[in-house]
Amino acid sequence: MNGEADEGAPLLEVERLHTHFPVRSGLLRRTVGHVRAVDDVSLAVAPGETLGLVGESGCGKSTLGRSILHLVPPTSGTVRFEGIDVGRADRRTMRRLRRRMQIIFQDPVGSLNPRLTVGRILAEPIRFHGLAKGAALEERVAELLERVGLEPEAARRYPHAFSGGQRQRIGIARALSLEPRLIVCDEPVSALDVSIQSQILNLLADLQEELGLAYLFIAHNLAVIENFCHRVGVMYLGRIVETADRDRFYSRPAHPYTQALLSAAPHPDPEHAKRRIVLPGEVPSPINPPSGCPFHPRCALSRERAAHAPDAETTPLAEGEDETRVMRKCVEEMPPLAPTADAPRHRVACWFHEEAAAGTPSGTGSAAESAAV
Repeated sequence: MNGEADEGAPLLEVERLHTHFPVRSGLLRRTVGHVRAVDDVSLAVAPGETLGLVGESGCGKSTLGRSILHLVPPTSGTVRFEGIDVGRADRRTMRRLRRRMQIIFQDPVGSLNPRLTVGRILAEPIRFHGLAKGAALEERVAELLERVGLEPEAARRYPHAFSGGQRQRIGIARALSLEPRLIVCDEPVSALDVSIQSQILNLLADLQEELGLAYLFIAHNLAVIENFCHRVGVMYLGRIVETADRDRFYSRPAHPYTQALLSAAPHPDPEHAKRRIVLPGEVPSPINPPSGCPFHPRCALSRERAAHAPDAETTPLAEGEDETRVMRKCVEEMPPLAPTADAPRHRVACWFHEEAAAGTPSGTGSAAESAAV
């Protein structure tokens, strides 16, 4: 997708969203902690824009998408859609908002009711919202199937009769049935063969151009994000640590975690020379995340600066592992998601992001060189 999103007021605004799940233990099932699945996330999506969301498994991407739709109730924070506070909407307003915000699930098999025909799967939301009935409803179902590349006769068949790619087309048709403006795409192609992935992505791109849809596109595949999204956001341990326009994101990543992610992405040219950044330690537990910057136990920039500065502290890489010295500021203070000096739309949550973007942190060598193998 090479087009640029329209400028203007955001369609979706998320401010300081938290979604925590209680951890219970003991005979009385007392709450002994919380899983911080989404921890203080703010973002915005413009009409017709695609915002890609990437990060490791378990970083909170899918929970964030479902919390925005209030499929998973957020613990705190604000979600505004078309200027309406979703969390404070009454039942009638929420029913109208449900029409405008839809989701495409990752699993094209489990997301469809095996006991219903495809026609009933597509007709139920239309009938529930009173958009059509009788012959008009049948025509609407046939139109939806044709729009996603299936024959109208598919309405009489059950989900098990279709391939994985066809089932995902049915899921897309269901998401389109209520004429939404925003669709959360929760890894919609990760369960499909590579050849089918391109077909589904092309379909989504065509639908966006035709209908003016906005997408929050959750994915692991950085190549898919590069070719499909206008902007990219990176999540780590429930927080967004970097957002940027697509071209800027891939040409000048500023957060050390983003640099490590991009270094791990495969390149189609076997002759392409690439240095892999290997992060020390493991991802901390979301039940007991590190203080300050959540990435500081694994951050090469903080370690390099600590080696040459007296203002440093010792912190464990992970439970049971060796300790390392990092900057005290990283341990004590959470860095804000702040704009870079030369690109206001490029925002990074790192105290030393300007050095990371330049590739020349304190001392000799770059962050990539200090951790690469």
